[in-house]
Amino acid sequence: MSDLERILYIEDEADIREVALLALDVVGGFSVKACASGQEALAEAQAFAPQLILSDVMMPGLDGPATIKALREIPSLADVPVVFMTAKVQPDEINHFKSLGVLDVISKPFDPMILADQVRSIWAR
Repeated sequence: MSDLERILYIEDEADIREVALLALDVVGGFSVKACASGQEALAEAQAFAPQLILSDVMMPGLDGPATIKALREIPSLADVPVVFMTAKVQPDEINHFKSLGVLDVISKPFDPMILADQVRSIWAR
């Protein structure tokens, strides 16, 4: 498996988006395309060609699961692994997300100093 470089990050809260962007880009050294909504992700994802999609779950309009479902209908993105970032981390909720084909779940609030390492370790599996 190649090294992870390009991450599509979908998060509607601007403050959280900024912190995660710093954590992934500046601290982690990833190339990150940040989108403020599922609709924006659908418009931008294909051109960015992400290796991994990191998405919030609860968003207005298209939520995380609906966004991922729509992204997977784009042939070039159909097999891109997905990780959800959410405060919904009860075991039944995590099992539900994994049943949707999500690789893993990172709980919010997240620690910006270890976020890049969390993503790398999920990628390494």
